[in-house]
Order: sequence, then C-alpha cells, then structure tokens
Amino acid sequence: MKKKKGNEVKTQAVGRNRRNFLKVSGLALAGSGLLLASCDNDDDAGYMNPNGIFDLGSGDVGVLNYAYALEQLEAAFYTSVLDGSYWAGADAEEKAILEDLYNHEVNHRDWFRAAIGANVTNPAQRLPDNLEFDFSSVDFSSRTSVLQTAMALEDTGVGAYNGAGIYIQTPLYLTLAGKIVSVEARHAAAIRSIMNPDGDFKAFAGDDIVTVDTGLDVAYTPEKVFENAGPFIVTPFTYKNPMGS
Repeated sequence: MKKKKGNEVKTQAVGRNRRNFLKVSGLALAGSGLLLASCDNDDDAGYMNPNGIFDLGSGDVGVLNYAYALEQLEAAFYTSVLDGSYWAGADAEEKAILEDLYNHEVNHRDWFRAAIGANVTNPAQRLPDNLEFDFSSVDFSSRTSVLQTAMALEDTGVGAYNGAGIYIQTPLYLTLAGKIVSVEARHAAAIRSIMNPDGDFKAFAGDDIVTVDTGLDVAYTPEKVFENAGPFIVTPFTYKNPMGS
C-alpha cells in the first residue's frame, strides 16, 4: 500500500507538470497590434478558380490562408472532442489538457481570421471562415481514437509550420509562426505523454517526428500536410506548391 501511494503521488506530480507545460505555452496575440503587418499585396491573396474552387494564393497571404485552414481543422476537432463522451468521462488531468488544447486552437483560428481580414481587403480573396470537416472516422467515445487523431493532427501542424517558414516574406509573420509552432509542438508532446503514462518518453520526441541524423523537427510540404489532414477536409480548395511561386 505504501508503494502504491508513492506511485499515486508521482503520477499526480507528472499530471501537474504536463498542465503547467501547456499553461505557460499560451500565445497572447489579441490586442498586440500584430494584425497591422505589411503583407498587404493582394496579388498574393487567394482567389476563386474558374471552376469555383478557392485557391489559397502565394506569398504571405498564401501562408496565412494555409495556416488558417489547418487551425480551423484543429479547432473543429477539439470542439468535437469536448462534445464527445470520452472527454466527458476522462480523468481530471486529461480533461484539463484537452480543454487547454481546445482553447489554444480556437485562439489561433480566431487570430488568423482577424489577420487575414485586416490584410486582405477583398473578401473574395480570403479563405472562407466556415470550412466543412468530416470526423466520421474518429470515435469520440474512444480514448485511443481521440488521442491518436490528436497526435496525428498536432504532428502535422508542426510539420506544416516548419515547412511553410521559407515562404514567409514579412519578418513579423515569421516571428509569429515561430511562436505558434512552438505551441503546436507542446501540444504534440503533451498528447504523446498522456498516451504513454508509464514514462516511455521515446514517443515524446520519437524518430517519426525528429530526424535522427540532424536532431531537427520534420518539415512537411503541403502535399504531405494534406495527405495527413485531407481525409478530414470536406470543403475543396487548391494551393500552389511551393507556395512561394
């Protein structure tokens, strides 16, 4: 019994550390004046193809639209998680972590909406705010299904930001992308840690996300990102690759 009590105390401490890890990673963007950056060239903005399908565009605005699509996806996913029976019955630690992730992704989504609105004057050149998603492949009553999907989406988000950085032209936006990707990486690490409660931290920064030869995070092309995320996205859109073309 004494040994069990010690294990319980250790588990509670790990849980508090995970939550603190996420809490200090919050990204304060609202009200900072960062929406007034210089990517005001509508030549880079998105547009409707002749067949009526939206193209994300290129340059800074193309990257903003690209990131906004992914943040809409993540926010919609965590909204469904919090509406599902797994979250309702999860232990207090996991509920707190998932609620934090939900709040972060909603903040990211809303910031990109505001940034695009402030910098692209023609509404027809902005990614729609109401992309449709299909999460029918996710069992929101299953811990395994929810956490595996969360891990896949968070890892994809990190790879997407890493890969898109070379196409960002405005230094301020590059700084912001660096801040957001660090938060997404903390999300991925938190999900991996609660999937491995016995302390198997190989998964925390496994070979599937950190390149063995360089020790660097993966960087995904848009093709790889939409290969991973595409099955959840219903609303069609196109993109240039590289996005700087």
